[in-house]
Amino acid sequence: MTWTEAQTYCRETYTDLATVENIEEMKQLLSTVPSLLDEHFVWIGLYSKIEWKWSDGYTESGADYRNWQSVEPDFFGGQFCVLMNVFNSGTLFDYFCSVRCNFICYTGTQQDPEFVFVNERMSWSNAQKHCRENFIDLATVRNINDTEKFLSWVPEGIWPWIGLYRDPDFNWSNGSPSTYTYWKRSPTPLGSMSAACGAAEMPTSGKWILSDCETKLPFVCYIPTSKQQVMKLRMKPEDSTVDLNDPAVKADIMKKLQDRLKEKGLSGVTLKWKEQPDGKVFHKEEKR
Repeated sequence: MTWTEAQTYCRETYTDLATVENIEEMKQLLSTVPSLLDEHFVWIGLYSKIEWKWSDGYTESGADYRNWQSVEPDFFGGQFCVLMNVFNSGTLFDYFCSVRCNFICYTGTQQDPEFVFVNERMSWSNAQKHCRENFIDLATVRNINDTEKFLSWVPEGIWPWIGLYRDPDFNWSNGSPSTYTYWKRSPTPLGSMSAACGAAEMPTSGKWILSDCETKLPFVCYIPTSKQQVMKLRMKPEDSTVDLNDPAVKADIMKKLQDRLKEKGLSGVTLKWKEQPDGKVFHKEEKR
């Protein structure tokens, strides 16, 4: 099914598409998928909206200008910031934000910027901070004219940061945020996709990739595991004539216990009486 179809099926039949929050759950997912499966990939519940933005918040004419290099952006397991390739006509490619590179700031206004090349190497976030403290912000590239300005004075052999980026906001289908990651370091062409969905690649120990959500793949659902605990209660009624095994009395006690759990902020707990072989729940304790 497509990712959305798989999500609907899992929600109707089980709980949701698989959520993976640690390596133990990843191993469990791997053991769930048949080893003879013809498909190399299975959908999991991970997805991401792909929204490229400018550091200075520019949204006017030219804000959607993207001079992407061939097969870019390709994510490669965690690329969210953008460099300019001055060797290749100023084309753009996504890259790891933590890598230290030169960068381009601007002064003036958004409509009439003056670009400044900074001959220092910084991560994208540090470059952004430097531009904001000393100029206006990282450069916004609105058209081919802006690109040609960079090409005319950026030194050869330099790939500078510009202000284009996207937030690394991944979420699971059940609404929980994604903190644990298991990405495969390989190119995943995103093209003009506005959203991408996560799949696990079985031959590489289930490493995650992003894919077009309309691709039809097998998928893994989940149901929550439950733990059972037996608790023995000693009850001492104020009225000794009360029969604790009376269904109405048992129901009243159960309601009070359930209300007490809610008061304590405990949810997802189900209580039920455990009957003894004779069909009764309570037995009188003999006096010692």
